[in-house]
Amino acid sequence: MTEALMITLTGIAWPAALAIAWIAGELGYRWFSLPRISSYGIAGFFMAASQGGFLADPSGSAVAQLADFAFALILFELGYRINLRWLQANPWLGVTSLAEAAGTFIAVFLLAQAFSMPMMPALLLAALAMSTSPAALLRVANELKSSGQVTERMLHLSAFNCVLAVIVFRIIIGYWMLADSGSVFLGIWNSVVVLVASAGLGALFGIATPGFLRSIGNVDKNATVTFALAALLLTAVSHAFKFSPILAALAFGLVSRHRRVVLSQAHRNFGALGDLLTVLLFVFVTASLEWKQVILGIELALPVVLVRLAVKTIATTAFARLGGITWRKGALTGLAMMPMSVFVILLLEQARHLEIGALEQVSGVAAIALLLEVLGPILTQRALIWAKETHHTEEH
Repeated sequence: MTEALMITLTGIAWPAALAIAWIAGELGYRWFSLPRISSYGIAGFFMAASQGGFLADPSGSAVAQLADFAFALILFELGYRINLRWLQANPWLGVTSLAEAAGTFIAVFLLAQAFSMPMMPALLLAALAMSTSPAALLRVANELKSSGQVTERMLHLSAFNCVLAVIVFRIIIGYWMLADSGSVFLGIWNSVVVLVASAGLGALFGIATPGFLRSIGNVDKNATVTFALAALLLTAVSHAFKFSPILAALAFGLVSRHRRVVLSQAHRNFGALGDLLTVLLFVFVTASLEWKQVILGIELALPVVLVRLAVKTIATTAFARLGGITWRKGALTGLAMMPMSVFVILLLEQARHLEIGALEQVSGVAAIALLLEVLGPILTQRALIWAKETHHTEEH
């Protein structure tokens, strides 16, 4: 009887967790004007078994695959919103991206070394710190219905950050495997080949999916389901061949945009499906964390968070005038790019199959993820409101 009850409770754990997190998100938004995703993250952390809750560690489970699918939809949407022609018209945007990403990498690496972290984990932590979470930025921007110079710049810089972080992360892993095993093949395969194959696979989907939509007609009606199914298939194929679903999904959205299939705002958000998967994604991220890891890593986490924020804000401010915006909006762009937790946790989750010991030594990741899961979206929300690019009011 007890065993049957335990099986029943296990079966309803995640549906119950999603319902609780959704309620927490609505209450946090209505009562305190908190971004819903911050409340999802807080709820997920306290419902995790490692904190005495009822959610078992979801890493490596079917829930993790759903979280990857949710992230793929968000990355597709982000890639779809990226306009590469903007880089031609305003090359200083690319310069800003390279400056803030490289500056963050160097600053965090030096900080990790100052805390006596071994070389390889320090390099991996620095690569992860380069990134900005597109999941948080997009959901906050959509929630506030924001549009304008700060909104577009933070989204474009976030996409560039993702690509640069994945490339550097993979190169470091390839170097580590080469040094550890002496196998040139493994080193090249897990860096260069994976990167090229992932981008190529995403581009192939970006060409094939719009072509299929045109062939069946009624693009406006079928776009949401078609692109969602394509993203699901792309994620599954990427995992099967151990490619990077992050890079593949970004390439999918980017190429789809330039195939001239116009998606409405509702299509880009994937409607109720996107909302539900967003709840799951942010609960998954914090349910994967352990309180003990957070406590152990907090000493390094706080300096990393502050240094990362300072470097990104300084870079976006320094190149603001050259990029065609005011220094104030440049600073707000850097402030808005605070979140990174979802990207980091999922990238580490996807790299588990490599069995690299250095991944387990990236001290402070759990603490950094928790801090930025809660604080990051709040700073993004404030930055967009201060930039006056939202329909949100201070009195809300």
